[in-house]
Amino acid sequence: MKIPYIPADAPFNGDQRAWLSGFLAGLHSRLAIDGESGAVASAPQQLAASPLHILYGTQTGNSEAVAMDAAAAARAAGMQPAVEALDDVDMARFATMKRVIVVASTYGEGEMPDNAQLFWEALSADTAPRLEAMSFGVLALGDTGYDGFCQAGKLIDTRLEQLGAKRMTPRVDCDVDYETAAGNWIGETMPLAAAIDAGAGEPAAPAAAVTFSVQEKSPWNRKSPYPSTVAVNRILSGAASAKEIRHFEFDLGDSGISYEAGDALGVMPVNNPTLVSAILRQLGANADTTIDGLPQGLGAALTSGFEISTPSRDLITEVERRAANDELSHIIRHGDKEALDHWLWGKDILDLLRMLPAASMTASELVGFLKPLQHRAYSISSSPLAANGHVHLTIASVRYSNNGRDRGGVCSTYLADQIAMGDKAGIFLSQNKAFRVPADNDAPTIMVGPGTGIAPFRAFLQERQARGAKGRNWLFFGDQHRASDFIYEDELAAMSRDGVLTRLDLAFSRDQAEKVYVQTRMRENGKALYQWLEDGGHFYVCGDASRMAKDVDQALHDIVATHGGRSAEAAADYVNGLKREKRYVRDVY
Repeated sequence: MKIPYIPADAPFNGDQRAWLSGFLAGLHSRLAIDGESGAVASAPQQLAASPLHILYGTQTGNSEAVAMDAAAAARAAGMQPAVEALDDVDMARFATMKRVIVVASTYGEGEMPDNAQLFWEALSADTAPRLEAMSFGVLALGDTGYDGFCQAGKLIDTRLEQLGAKRMTPRVDCDVDYETAAGNWIGETMPLAAAIDAGAGEPAAPAAAVTFSVQEKSPWNRKSPYPSTVAVNRILSGAASAKEIRHFEFDLGDSGISYEAGDALGVMPVNNPTLVSAILRQLGANADTTIDGLPQGLGAALTSGFEISTPSRDLITEVERRAANDELSHIIRHGDKEALDHWLWGKDILDLLRMLPAASMTASELVGFLKPLQHRAYSISSSPLAANGHVHLTIASVRYSNNGRDRGGVCSTYLADQIAMGDKAGIFLSQNKAFRVPADNDAPTIMVGPGTGIAPFRAFLQERQARGAKGRNWLFFGDQHRASDFIYEDELAAMSRDGVLTRLDLAFSRDQAEKVYVQTRMRENGKALYQWLEDGGHFYVCGDASRMAKDVDQALHDIVATHGGRSAEAAADYVNGLKREKRYVRDVY
């Protein structure tokens, strides 16, 4: 029996192989496979003229990767897929589409990802067209750790139905371990899409046969990370800084990992051993305790298998039910998200367990409420053209104290405290194709990256220097104090002297009575910034999404209105145009 063949450009990789079997199983059961030849019944030639539109909304690249995998499955089913970002599709063209798959991630607390926001505004408007001729399916990606779990996908799914479109199959909402669920959904949906005659909405005629086989890509992923040697682990911030910012370099060795400036690196952490021990004591268990369904002892599972810092919503609900805590019960009953976030601040799973009577929750019960330990993704701070087989990260070590215990970020303190130079850490690449240095070496770039948000722009500057790009580069950088928080100062000074960094505007908020931020410097230099945009400039933002990125966005709108002589509405249209042209992109978290 031959191995099924998927064309060479199909993006299946090691991380998706877990769901590949699900896809093939679904495909085999619906498309009448010839068991001897491995042939798969394909759709008739008439379907090739009516493409299956696979549209994605993504912030970090996961939905784009799944969309490309869906395209590979569509080709295997005899269809002609067309893959696009949601924001690249206007409503007039969208209304003509007959078969549509939407893969949408949710960003932050229930928000649309950056490259789906303009699409959603148009789709949700009163002027949106009717879509009775459309058949659709929605695959939603999200994280149950957030209240707005898969909200973007849910909103799009509901709105398409409201506009008269017909579902091919029910929406599936995927948690952070999305591969198997996504693969099963794709395997079930593609035969349904192939059976629709896009012109008449009727089942397709019998098909001719084609053969296909699986193509390998990088084997390194979050389930099988590359064990990279840490070549550098050094502190960047000064002794007087309120922060601890570190520079890491990972040796790519023989991994075959190839990255670009703008990509992210996934790091698989190991939980703090002190916290693991404290939870075991609280449970009255030991590291060797066995739990049905766990392939390892409880200690090992709590160390590298489960999230034990941020409690899951299910655990919070169960603790509230058992703990008789009036404050928590009041918050849960009233569904006050803001109050719950405030109550949870600084608390981990051990804090919640200590609210319960001694030994009232067994180890087996607790494990049932835990989520798998996830990788942390960090913006890469080097260009491969300058890093000599290494990949660099710039990470702030999160540390704080609460309720008499020292706490820390799961991955940032793992790297800072448990990994020395020469040790190994598990890594893999997370591509971010939307966040790239301009292909045009002459295009101006404006980069706004305070704190560790400078990471990708260090990579951008290295990239443009190595390319010999002649385009102007303008960086807005800031933090609290220049004396202790001006990371990479020497490098930026050298780039300024070499002419790579055309302009550098600094905003150290606490070096004067009145706080100054990067958006302050933007407004002060608004006329020049607007002219750079008029000259074809690309505008990039990296860093905190909750405040900085929103303040920078507002400053950009105000600058366009003021220096472009536009109304607020016209300024918004101008900024939206930058987004459509991929000249305003963000890497925010």
